[in-house]
Amino acid sequence: MDERRKKKLTYFTIGLLFLLSGVEYAVILPTIWRYLQTLDAAPYFLGLSLSAFSFSGLLSGPLFGHWSDQTRTTKKIILFANLFEVVGNFMYFMGLSKWLLLSSRLVAGIGSGAGSSIFGFLTRSTLPEDRATVFAAVMACRQAGLLIGPAFNIFLRLCDFHIGPFVVNKYTAPGLFMCALWILLQLVVVFMYWDLPPLERKNAKVQQPNRTSENEQLTEEDNEDNNDEAKPLMYSQEFHGSYGSVVTPNPDGNHISADTNHVSQPSSPTTESQESSSPFKNFSISREFLREEVVVLLAAQFITLFNQTALETMVTPLTQKFFGYGELENSVMYCLCGVEVIAGFFFVRWLSGRVAERVVLAIGLAICSISNVWCLIFLASPLGDYPWQLTEFIIGVFLQVLGLPFVAVAQVSLYSKVTAEKTQGFSQGVRRSVGGLATILGPLWAGGLTDNLYIMLGVMMGLLAILSAMLAFSYKRLVEPVAEEEVNTSEDC
Repeated sequence: MDERRKKKLTYFTIGLLFLLSGVEYAVILPTIWRYLQTLDAAPYFLGLSLSAFSFSGLLSGPLFGHWSDQTRTTKKIILFANLFEVVGNFMYFMGLSKWLLLSSRLVAGIGSGAGSSIFGFLTRSTLPEDRATVFAAVMACRQAGLLIGPAFNIFLRLCDFHIGPFVVNKYTAPGLFMCALWILLQLVVVFMYWDLPPLERKNAKVQQPNRTSENEQLTEEDNEDNNDEAKPLMYSQEFHGSYGSVVTPNPDGNHISADTNHVSQPSSPTTESQESSSPFKNFSISREFLREEVVVLLAAQFITLFNQTALETMVTPLTQKFFGYGELENSVMYCLCGVEVIAGFFFVRWLSGRVAERVVLAIGLAICSISNVWCLIFLASPLGDYPWQLTEFIIGVFLQVLGLPFVAVAQVSLYSKVTAEKTQGFSQGVRRSVGGLATILGPLWAGGLTDNLYIMLGVMMGLLAILSAMLAFSYKRLVEPVAEEEVNTSEDC
């Protein structure tokens, strides 16, 4: 099988994985509140159950990312992680007690940590200028799952039979359904996923001829032979390094191998494999993550996900309280939101090719702020009769959903460019852990304040104001590293 076909099938499998993650969320979220009520769970168990999934993903994400950085493989990580999804969803199906249901979300969440390895893989296998487009497509797959999921709930709610000692009804059926889908995905990964080599190795030979004129000028004073021009070509890749990485060249201008007394010649396959096996050599957590632009992007990840999950937790009890919605109505609502989000991702995919990603981030943050102000005014204390209350609710949800694609795509694409490429798996794991912490605290915060919406929405508005100030002060720093500009300049020569 040729490499292009392998790449297409691999990307298809990644899209399918994110699709199933969206389906899982969409089939469980509309029914989990009523499911907990049948198990005599207190209201705060809704927040605990939703947060448990994120908590285990928070811990497993950096571990899976570190694993992929060390081995440069993701296939076996995905297969291993999906086992937790299978077991966790089967536990959810069993539904013997509220504690088993809580534990099921905790186990399934471990499998979500494989996403950090996948984002690291996508970063290494795409060009920086194409990254926002690729990330938007992957995220759109998850949103497609959110769109399809409620449709499955329409027939899953009709289930009413037994499998041995287990009852299959509209509450337990989503667990059994997702367990079967994750098992099928395991087969897809086995036969349709390949660990493709990093893109930088493929492009090294393409970039070297384009840099010949620059390197000839550097060696012209020494009057070296044409045969010696290969040496600075090997140095150029070392000096440029990966995006966001700090490269410390030898003062003599020579590449020093692991044996410090030996000056290496052009890299052999063995040398390359040794270098790729230790991506964390000279890696510093403080130098990597405590830079201004990285802190701003991580703050954007935390605050937007905190607000999103808080509002999602609030929506189900709110629709039940004001409109008397059940599982069917909530499923239709999530389905319509999925359509809007997918359209938003396609628009952001088009927009990211025409404006800077920091502009996309600013637009998304502005929309989220407007949405939060609307919810604070109209949802905390609904005005008018039923039609007006429903209209106010629809506008608030529409604005909130509209801003998500802008912020999500822009921040993850910028983050992949301002952090080191060789340790992208770990860096993406840290980013997803920050998001996981937000999805833990968001439901917990909202779950206890469904009757005090002014406090809940007021804190969310304050967080958005802080993020807006951070973005304004750091706006000029949210650009691609100089190394990329130098590469592009040399390629244009």
